[in-house]
Amino acid sequence: SRAPATSVSAESCIPAGLRLGPVPGIFKLGKYLSDRREPGPKKKVFSYCLSCTAGFSVRMVRGELVDEAGSSALEWIGLIRAARNAQEQTLEAVADLPGGQIFYRALRDVQPGEELTVWYSNPLAQWFDIPVTATPTHDEKGEERYICWYCWRTFKYPNSLKAHVHFHCALSHGRPFLHHDH
Repeated sequence: SRAPATSVSAESCIPAGLRLGPVPGIFKLGKYLSDRREPGPKKKVFSYCLSCTAGFSVRMVRGELVDEAGSSALEWIGLIRAARNAQEQTLEAVADLPGGQIFYRALRDVQPGEELTVWYSNPLAQWFDIPVTATPTHDEKGEERYICWYCWRTFKYPNSLKAHVHFHCALSHGRPFLHHDH
């Protein structure tokens, strides 16, 4: 079993559009994504945001977003968790060119205390052959669920299903993702 993931949260406002990165190493966003969110160690990161008026403790070092120890994003960007759905997503993974370096971009102003979570932009998802959409069904209690059309495993969140299809479903390997309509 894996150790609980570290969560990365904003200590100060992070402005929409801010780019972090590039993301180092082999990019496997979502490989360990789960429907459950286990509590784990927390890391706070700092930014400077002109639109934030509250007096938060902020730090910029040479125009770069840093954590509480002053470490650059390259040292902790890999600790940002994959977003389970669009509602909890604060960052999107983007690349300037197909196959180029990957960056994370803030989708909106991220407020102090909010956890940073990331998922693929649509073009990047298509580049990596990650499903872009997931259509919910409803279980016997009326709750939304996402079902793998290859192995019928059920997920609570759409990105958990997408990650499963891409990284883990033994029945989907070698086949493109089937949309619910097929």
